[in-house]
Amino acid sequence: MPIIKSAKKAARQATKRKEHNVEIKKDIKAAVKAFKTKPSAETLSKAQSEYDKAVKKDLLKKNTAARRKAKLHAFAKKNSIKLA
Repeated sequence: MPIIKSAKKAARQATKRKEHNVEIKKDIKAAVKAFKTKPSAETLSKAQSEYDKAVKKDLLKKNTAARRKAKLHAFAKKNSIKLA
């Protein structure tokens, strides 16, 4: 356990940040799962949006999100989804 006041605060902040990051990752997983179970242009857009939000909040690297979005797009193309 931290003894110094600033270390205590840092520990509290780290806990809050971790909880927030876990929530964002759950949102991503839920959106991707929704897309894979019911592929449509709307669910694809939602999943890509979740990846973009994660990049904006520095949770994922830009190229990681781009790679995963490309994989989703390939899945959509394979299932012949009309992309607008």
